[in-house]
Amino acid sequence: MSNPLRAALAASRFCYVVELVASALRREAQVLEVASRLAGLPEVVAGSVTSYAGGAIGHDPLRVSTAARARGLTPNVHVTCVSQDRRDLRKTLEDLHALGLENVFALTGDYPATADGGQSAAVFDVDSVQLVRLITELRQAGMPFHVAVAVSPFKYLEADCVYQYVKLEKKIAAGADLAITQVGWDAEKFRELKRYLDERGLRTPVLGNVYVLAPRAAERMATGQPPGCWVSPALLEVVRAEGAAPDHGRRARLERAARTVAVLRGLGYAGAYIGGTHDADQVAWIIRRSEALQPEWERLADALDYGDPAGFYLYPRRRPARARSSTPAPEPAAAGRSPGGLGLARPPRFGWVPRLLDLLGRLFPVTRDTPLRRALTRLCAWIDRRPGLARAVERLELAVKEPVFGCQACGNCVLGIMEYVCPQTCPKQMRNGPCGGTHHGRCEVVDRPCIWVSVYERARAAGRLDGLHVYVPPPDRTLRRTSSWINYFLERDARPR
Repeated sequence: MSNPLRAALAASRFCYVVELVASALRREAQVLEVASRLAGLPEVVAGSVTSYAGGAIGHDPLRVSTAARARGLTPNVHVTCVSQDRRDLRKTLEDLHALGLENVFALTGDYPATADGGQSAAVFDVDSVQLVRLITELRQAGMPFHVAVAVSPFKYLEADCVYQYVKLEKKIAAGADLAITQVGWDAEKFRELKRYLDERGLRTPVLGNVYVLAPRAAERMATGQPPGCWVSPALLEVVRAEGAAPDHGRRARLERAARTVAVLRGLGYAGAYIGGTHDADQVAWIIRRSEALQPEWERLADALDYGDPAGFYLYPRRRPARARSSTPAPEPAAAGRSPGGLGLARPPRFGWVPRLLDLLGRLFPVTRDTPLRRALTRLCAWIDRRPGLARAVERLELAVKEPVFGCQACGNCVLGIMEYVCPQTCPKQMRNGPCGGTHHGRCEVVDRPCIWVSVYERARAAGRLDGLHVYVPPPDRTLRRTSSWINYFLERDARPR
């Protein structure tokens, strides 16, 4: 069976994927009617079927995807890590293969929301990088998945921004075939992502997210909701003004979407990922209008400037930032800026505990084959054969590490790899970088700084930024409440080897 998405990317033909939000707020029959109409547009090579959009349970993406394909639209199925362990994810992927569904959008996923708008307890057994690794293993077993992953260049804190690109590199190394950006309206950031990949010789195609921004969605995104989506005060002011028009801003938002597509074409993107509309006529209008605007893309790129004027950019900006709007931004508590405009939430620091541990590691090396390591391995093997003693060591370890690092006794300690920041203190327990939901360095789940800001700052202060590229495997959950010290020396934990 042909795969139009794979074929278009292989032929370097600019293509379109339209997001189908399989929300419980919309009847499944309505979603499928949209799919039928989109199937009539030859430029649309796939419909991207969501799962847990915004953290809310919707229609079964596998059922919707199968029905959409029957109506002529090739599905791109969202597979998230939300509340699925490795066994469940493998089963989901095997079901996709059995149904002949080839395109997978591998995502960590939004933290689940409760019916009253709160947040429920959730299990994230793996992160998106580890999910791509799992899919690659299944591909090697004969399941021909085509894997898309997400990246958000629209981050205006240095740690957030750089980590997004580092994590994308990890996803590509794990086997990703395609990258799709998060929502944003900043041509300089679109350009930044493309330049970052080009400078590293990474030819993975990228689709730019083109969202048809209505006033209600703009108001929500101005507060950072859904997680990872942000509308600047300047853009919010524009959208509000457009809403006063007789058509409530419909023509203006379609025009902005078409101009964004023209910019993406000019920058060398592989295609556009269209969201914010399920209307096939509107999608067709955006496509035709973008083609007419194509010769003007550089001028349009200069006008697509709705980022954070004081935010971090990886490369020097091509033109001065747009002046700040008079509308105040809803700033998080920790979104301060450092001198020089680097956008750091606080000055880089490297506390005495990490320094002491680094010193001890140099004085008493155990990460390679040394007499000390061999002696400690023999000691741990002896302790391990005595369950009572092994349990006492685990309690001692927790007593030392819990007050200092927030240790939760996972048995697979990677503190040394993560600059002595415990990944278990992340609500999603991420081990390969932050999710896309951070907002000015703040966690999307709880009101506190994202732990990955501390990881980045410490790595930068210690001159170990290259270490951020190391792939960290998912933990072995069977080792919970056992001593990670013993597990380390007996080499039975999950860690980079």
